[in-house]
Amino acid sequence: MGRRVVVVGAQWGDEGKGKIVDILTEYADCVVRYQGGNNAGHTVMVNGEKIILHLIPSGILHPGKTCVIGNGVVVDPATLLDEIEMLSRMGRFRHEDLLISKDAHLIMPYHKKLDAAKERLRGSQRIGTTGRGIGPAYEDKVSRCGIKCGDILNEEDFRGKLKINLHEKNQYIAAILHEKGYEVHDIYHDYMNYAQKIGRYITDTSLFLSGAIKKEKSILFEGAQGTLLDVDHGTYPYVTSSNTVAGEAATGSGIGPTVIDTVVGVTKAYTTRVGEGPFPTELEEKEEAKLREMGGEYGATTGRPRRCGWLDSVALRYSARINGLDGLVLTKLDVLDALPEIKICTSYRYNGSDVREFPTEPRILEKCKPVYETVEGWMAPTHGIKDIEGLPGKAKSYIKRIEELTGVGIFIVSVGAERKEAIFVKNPFA
Repeated sequence: MGRRVVVVGAQWGDEGKGKIVDILTEYADCVVRYQGGNNAGHTVMVNGEKIILHLIPSGILHPGKTCVIGNGVVVDPATLLDEIEMLSRMGRFRHEDLLISKDAHLIMPYHKKLDAAKERLRGSQRIGTTGRGIGPAYEDKVSRCGIKCGDILNEEDFRGKLKINLHEKNQYIAAILHEKGYEVHDIYHDYMNYAQKIGRYITDTSLFLSGAIKKEKSILFEGAQGTLLDVDHGTYPYVTSSNTVAGEAATGSGIGPTVIDTVVGVTKAYTTRVGEGPFPTELEEKEEAKLREMGGEYGATTGRPRRCGWLDSVALRYSARINGLDGLVLTKLDVLDALPEIKICTSYRYNGSDVREFPTEPRILEKCKPVYETVEGWMAPTHGIKDIEGLPGKAKSYIKRIEELTGVGIFIVSVGAERKEAIFVKNPFA
């Protein structure tokens, strides 16, 4: 009997979801990416080979698994084609394994220009976007003037929508940015060229998934970024432009929420954040640099150094509630192997009061001081350990404490970058 499992980031993104999706794909028939764009990167290590994906689901590394880019994703066709070419060179791509929703929106050249310009105009109030056009593409989607992947399959429709959009965008670019706008024929030519190359993948993926569910296929839904970057439930405005929580798996894939069986949240054994915004457990510069180097904490998409801090159980409890988590995946436990002591944030202090619920308002969160509980480090290698009982006693105590603080059990513990370096406590597809 098929099962439907959602894998969601339980922190500020970069939790190691790519590896977990790659591992769990073995038990799935289909893997669906349901939101975000190429502002997110999933890094997977396979036999010592580092593979970074931005749009195509990590499941593509398993031949014979259908990988779906859902309607909730915004697609940069140039980036998509680069990924297809990269995977093809590596012998890891089969055309029949990829489907793209006809209702997924396209990122256009003017989206990228507007993204960078708006961030520049914000000055000190910048959000920290990647400048890849994701936000403006979602803006057009909500404004009902976006262009969908299915639109490039009809030249007349595409040209008409593009012409209307450029009339507005070019005026903004000229008046506000004092730059030259775009010509219809240039973008038209480029996107018709893209259509020839990706048109074979574009289809009604909602209908496809409905059929897969009726056939009792197992489906894995893959989120990008993390819960605390959700446009509704994150630290707004320091968030991404889409819904990153588990509920979006239904909306962004075109399925009913009642077909989802299990929601799994991925969290590091500590916490990181990229970009601007409050971060209560962020370490002082010297400690932060040490943890960053130990964990290799640099963005897969941008290469930006990640901000690093201790595990924040207040934020993790919030994530568990918002997503309805059935279980947690704990990644990068091995990064903490050499630390004599480890801290866990159990609550915040705000205006002299103890705060145990996560405040999403940046003006409050930035004034919250973490209240720490210190635990002894295990000072022994966890790398390569195959079962939970084989872990050092103090590492098991750390895991148990996380379960106690969050109220959610651990499903998987990752103790290295490779596929096989993961300890299964419970398989969500079992």
